[in-house]
Amino acid sequence: MAENKSYFFCGIGGSGMLPLAMIVAARGAQVSGSDRSRDQGRSPDKFAWIEGQGIALVPQDGSGVVAGQTLVASAAVEDSVPDIAAANTLGLPRMTRADLNAALFNEAAQAVGVGGTSGKSTVTGMIGWILARVGRKPTVMNGAVMRNFASDETPFASALVGDAATYVSEVDESDGSIALYRPDVAVVTNISLDHKSLDELHMLFGDFAAKARIAVVNVDDPESRPLMSGENVMRFGFSPLAGMRGSDFEALPDGCRFTAHFNVTQCEVRLRMPGRHNASNALAAMAAARALGISIRESAAALADFTGLARRYEVLGQAGGVTMIDDFAHNPDKVAATLAAVAELPGRALLFFQPHGYGPLRQMGKELADSFAAGMRDGDKLFVCDPVYFGGTVDRSVGSEALVADIVAGGGDAVHLTTRANCGAAMLDEAKAGDRILILGARDDTLTEFGRELLAKLA
Repeated sequence: MAENKSYFFCGIGGSGMLPLAMIVAARGAQVSGSDRSRDQGRSPDKFAWIEGQGIALVPQDGSGVVAGQTLVASAAVEDSVPDIAAANTLGLPRMTRADLNAALFNEAAQAVGVGGTSGKSTVTGMIGWILARVGRKPTVMNGAVMRNFASDETPFASALVGDAATYVSEVDESDGSIALYRPDVAVVTNISLDHKSLDELHMLFGDFAAKARIAVVNVDDPESRPLMSGENVMRFGFSPLAGMRGSDFEALPDGCRFTAHFNVTQCEVRLRMPGRHNASNALAAMAAARALGISIRESAAALADFTGLARRYEVLGQAGGVTMIDDFAHNPDKVAATLAAVAELPGRALLFFQPHGYGPLRQMGKELADSFAAGMRDGDKLFVCDPVYFGGTVDRSVGSEALVADIVAGGGDAVHLTTRANCGAAMLDEAKAGDRILILGARDDTLTEFGRELLAKLA
C-alpha cells in the first residue's frame, strides 16, 4: 500500500515513527517529515542519518505539509501544532502510526504481532532474528534498535525491510490500537498495569489473541491466565503447564542459559542477555517461530547469536572497575525485571531513573515505587531526577519527589535531585570499583548519551 504514495511524518524521529518511515520509504513511497527534537537541536546524528536516507526534513512549522500527502501523526498531537493545522487547512488524510502499521501488517500472509506490557520489543527482535537466520526475509517493525541488524550504514535499525508477506511487529495496547491488528500469530508476553486498567487490558489482549491462528501466551503470568482457555493457545514459560517450556535456568556472567522443551524435543539455549525475564522472552520467540514451522533447535542456534536491543540492559562499557548499563525500564514490570537481573550477580547497583512523563507518575507511581523498593538490595541506591518534559499542557502536579517519598517509605534508598546533571555528579562521587551504574528511563534518546558521558568521566 506504500507504493506511489506520499507521507509526511510529524515526529519522524520517534521510536515508533522512524522504523515505519523507513519501511514505507523502502517500498517506494515518498517520505518527508519534521520533529520537534530536531528543531530543538537534540539527537543531531540521528536526524542527519535520516536525511542521508533521502528523506527530506523540515522545521515543524507547517511549511513541509503540501497537497497530495497523507499526514502520519500521533493521535495525541494537538490541532494547534503547525503541521497539523496546515494538514487540516489542506484537508489532507491523517493516519496514526498504528493506522499505517496495521494496514501494512494486515496485508501480510504471515503477520506476527507481539503485544504485552513488557518485553515486546525484545521478543519482536528475537523473532525477526530467528526468521532471518533460517533464510526467511521478514519485514520487522520494532520500537528499539535491533543490534543484530545495526551497522555503520544502518545505526538506527529499528526496522528491517524484507518481504511484504512476512511482517513481524510489536503492537501497542496503551492507546487501544492493538485492536486494529489481525495477526496470524499473536504473542502476549505479560499483562500488568501501565497505561490502562487491568480490566481494559484483559479485554484488549483477549480480543487480540482470539483473532489469531495461534496465540502464544505466558503461562507464568497470572494476569495472562484468562487468555489460556482458547483452543488456539500455545503456552510458554517455566511452568509444567507450558507447551514451550523452560527449565534449569542459570545466570551467567555474560548472559544466561536454560533448557527448552517442546513435545519430546529439548535443547540448551544460551543467551547473551541476562535475566530470567529474557529467558521467558526467548521462550515466547521460540513458540512464535514454532508456529511458523521453525524447530526449537533452529531457534536456539539463532538466539545464541542474538545480541539484544539498544537500551535493553545494554552494557555501554566499563571504567575504573565500574560497569555502565543503559536500560529502558520505566514501568513497574520492567523495573522489577531489570532489578531481578541485577540481583543475579554480585556488586552494588547505583540506579538513575528519569520518569518518562508526569502522566505515568500519576497513573502508576505507587506501583513503580513498590517495584523499586522491593527490587533494590541493601547497598543499592537510586537517584531520581524530574520527569522528562518536552512542552505542552500536561498536568505537572505529581512529580518525582512523590515517587521518591514512596520508595523511601517502602525501605528503598532513594534521593530526588532535580536535574540529570546533579544525579550524574552524585553517582560519580558514590561509584567504586565493582559497582554497576544503570541508566533507566524511556521517551528520551539522550539518556544513552548521558550514560556515555558518565562513562567517559569515570575513565
